[in-house]
Amino acid sequence: MHIGNVEVECQQGDIAGQLGIDAVVNAANAQLRSGGGVAGALHRAAGPGLAEECRPLAPINPGQAVITSGHELPNPYVIHTLGPVYGVDEPAEDLLAACYRNSLQRAEEQGLRSVAFPAISTGAFGYPLEPAIRVAVDTVLREAPSLEYVRRVRFVLHDAGLRDQFERILTEMAQRR
Repeated sequence: MHIGNVEVECQQGDIAGQLGIDAVVNAANAQLRSGGGVAGALHRAAGPGLAEECRPLAPINPGQAVITSGHELPNPYVIHTLGPVYGVDEPAEDLLAACYRNSLQRAEEQGLRSVAFPAISTGAFGYPLEPAIRVAVDTVLREAPSLEYVRRVRFVLHDAGLRDQFERILTEMAQRR
């Protein structure tokens, strides 16, 4: 789907295996360390250099985004953002939107053409799926017309059901614009 000059797509797959994408987004923890889920997958695939580069950038706050090189990933960059813990970090919706908005801003600052996002905060941080998807899609749709460099935004989802849910909500929200 095209929103202005930006192609927005949903794909089932592994966030650590996104060929042809300039930056993948890490659903990070505050200390930017390896962990479970997306952070663990990216740190394992990137190798120890990623943890070393992240160390002086930590801690980050919910909604904040920082950028590092991709090390051994197939992507030149990793954008790390800390999603809100649902029911703890408030206002959760604003903080989650800031994750997507600030990640796109880091990509713009580097002149990147493509960014791949996971479903931020929906795993261990407990953000309910449908509201999280709506925040993600709404933020990307709002930001897309003002992006100067980014031309592709990909949502990378770990299973087909989640991908289908993202696609349905993306189509629904784009048609309302």
